[in-house]
Amino acid sequence: MDREVSQPRVVVGVDGSPSSYEALRWAVRYAALVGGTVDAVTAWELPGLYGWSAPAVDTDIDVDEARQRMTRELTDVLGEEGAASVSTHVAHGNPAEVLLRAAEGAEVLVVGSRGRGGFARALLGSVSQHVSQHAGCPVVIVRAPAS
Repeated sequence: MDREVSQPRVVVGVDGSPSSYEALRWAVRYAALVGGTVDAVTAWELPGLYGWSAPAVDTDIDVDEARQRMTRELTDVLGEEGAASVSTHVAHGNPAEVLLRAAEGAEVLVVGSRGRGGFARALLGSVSQHVSQHAGCPVVIVRAPAS
């Protein structure tokens, strides 16, 4: 059989929250165990862009800022060498929908239990809850360590 075998792909959502950093660490460890690759995904939305009268905004600046922030976060969490081994993807849109699209064909989708939004007592964030119900692959939800 002359079939090419691709490496398992691990997709992880990164949003700047402590639980997303733990999810990133988990994804990297898991990918190393299964000989896979890691795709770190972040989503951004322009506030106030839902109405027709929204002001004109230079979206390139927002994309560049999101990419720079993602690079800094990966380096802070994984170190330079670890960050260099992770593919990064920045996309505009609803975070849950962006993650679901990115996870198509993935071995696993890894997210933090609660991101930057929501109530402090929420047991499960809206993004992690949504992707756990709609993903076409297994979903791992990682909690941040207790402080």
